[in-house]
Amino acid sequence: MVTGDSDAFAELYAATYQRLYHFAYHYLKDEYLAQDALQETYILVLKNIHSLKNPELFISWLNQICFRICFNMQKKNTKHKTELSDYEASAASQEADPYDNPENQAIRIDEKEYLIRQVLNLPFTESQVIFLKYYQNMKLEDIALAVNENLSTVKTRLYRSLKKLRINLEAPDTN
Repeated sequence: MVTGDSDAFAELYAATYQRLYHFAYHYLKDEYLAQDALQETYILVLKNIHSLKNPELFISWLNQICFRICFNMQKKNTKHKTELSDYEASAASQEADPYDNPENQAIRIDEKEYLIRQVLNLPFTESQVIFLKYYQNMKLEDIALAVNENLSTVKTRLYRSLKKLRINLEAPDTN
């Protein structure tokens, strides 16, 4: 890397780090995971910055990378936290609903995965708001702070994204 390139990247880093850290911390709810997410984000950005065709979209591109990394980290973290032994899982499911069977559980898992795919098919800013609100249980005010937008913009995005999601879920699946 040329010295000018590293200086320019250092400036981009300094200009974006605080806001991105704030987002990652709100999303992951853990300062160390947030730091790890930012480290991964900036490494990916550094490796792939040459692929960015329109430099004016750098911030948006950076936000998408950070969101995806946080999403994947949260998914891994949640999976590790909720793993139980086969015996404990079986006992817990029987206590929760004695009439629930493995087939019903598989259907619920499929439905949840389908819903996540539908949310991910929305434009990035809309899927981001849905994940923060419904998967991270963040308040709208906190989401506005995390994504650096005003509250009315966040509310509008949430309304639009839920409307699109309803339409997509009502449409017959062509897959």
